[in-house]
Amino acid sequence: MRSVRAIAKFLRVIAWVLRGYWMVRTTFPKLSDEQQARAVEVWARGMLAIIGIEVRVKGHPAQGPVLMAANHISWLDILVMHAACHCRFVAKSEIRSWPLVGVLTTGGGSLYIERGSRNDAMRVVHQMAEALQAGQVLAAFPEGRTGDGITLLPFHANLLQAAISADAPIQPVALQFIDAHTHQRSLAPCYRDDDTLISSLWRTLCAPPLLAQVRYGDKQQAEGRNRRAWAQDLQAHVAHLCQ
Repeated sequence: MRSVRAIAKFLRVIAWVLRGYWMVRTTFPKLSDEQQARAVEVWARGMLAIIGIEVRVKGHPAQGPVLMAANHISWLDILVMHAACHCRFVAKSEIRSWPLVGVLTTGGGSLYIERGSRNDAMRVVHQMAEALQAGQVLAAFPEGRTGDGITLLPFHANLLQAAISADAPIQPVALQFIDAHTHQRSLAPCYRDDDTLISSLWRTLCAPPLLAQVRYGDKQQAEGRNRRAWAQDLQAHVAHLCQ
């Protein structure tokens, strides 16, 4: 019976993705930036509702200019943060070429970075600094890849340079997925290195109803810290928020 429900959800997911694709291709060019942001939030909430995930927000998302630094658990993290508050993500460049998904992430305003390329990292940091100076809300996953959902990986410091260059604050954000019935941490949405998008999606669709908790910390300025020291402090802060 659970598999039957999962198949029904999967078909609705495909339909919702196609709806989002059509919206980005046809409607977005006619909308203002603010209207696009609200449309992305509504679409993200709709997708999560289909999957069986309810978003719970604790704290308050900061207004721009701000860079949000969050832990990374799953491909669902972007949807969850968009549902809570629209922001422009820094995403790995491979996503841009994914069928349908690439169009959606681009429509959501993502900036793309080639992982492992120092020159491209410098280019993206420059773009991020310009966006922050323009008052925008950006988001990044300083771990650089998804973790196990329990222990945080070390925070990379490179992208934090954008906030230092733009004299903008960073807001730590903690993400967790919780079983709605037991209220225990759920690892179903975790996206490990050996996972595929389809296998991760199927595992999530078969899981009991979930809560996605987004906990916003207080935004903070560099206050003389270099990017490496700031990265270490942010990692500790996000780890505390996850407790």
